[in-house]
Amino acid sequence: MSAPSSPPEPDFGPPSLVDLRRYYQPGFEVGRPKWVVMVWWLVQAVVFPLTLHTAHGPRCALLRLFGAKIGKDVVIRPSARFTYPWKVEIGDYSWVGEDVTFYSLAPIRLGQHCVVSQKSYLCTGSHDPSDPCFALMTAPIVIENGAWVATDCFIAPGVKIGANALIGARSSVFKDMPAQHICVGSPCRPQKVRVITSDVPG
Repeated sequence: MSAPSSPPEPDFGPPSLVDLRRYYQPGFEVGRPKWVVMVWWLVQAVVFPLTLHTAHGPRCALLRLFGAKIGKDVVIRPSARFTYPWKVEIGDYSWVGEDVTFYSLAPIRLGQHCVVSQKSYLCTGSHDPSDPCFALMTAPIVIENGAWVATDCFIAPGVKIGANALIGARSSVFKDMPAQHICVGSPCRPQKVRVITSDVPG
């Protein structure tokens, strides 16, 4: 009886031009010892989800303990995630919604009265597409005063969102957006001026 034949090799196309065994991170620094990173990730995985939905003060205190600069009366929901909090700055009265991710390999700075709505992803890290070693690339994100990033948006490395801009739901932002404009789409583009009435209730 003849031995069973080996299954054919799957066809995945031409050979890879990328060698991930040679991956490197030029110029990148975490900014804290490894043990601090591990303690933070444990705190974030265990303590954050157990806090009450409205317990913004304790969550802000934990972030400050690990080096974040958090202003007064900041709202941070329990499922928000911060890779390296010591690279995060959030101004007074700003809100961070459920399942928002601060992928803070580089600094992420929010001004005052900013809103980042649920499931949005602020990404400061990517890779050089022309590098066969898939080198890490990082660049900071700045969201200026009064800006609103609506639900499920992607903010790419190096982006600045101008003051009082509105980024529409599920937009992907790969370049700077102008102040006080409504910007939507993938890729995100300015559409019109954001009109805000001069009267503040109460």
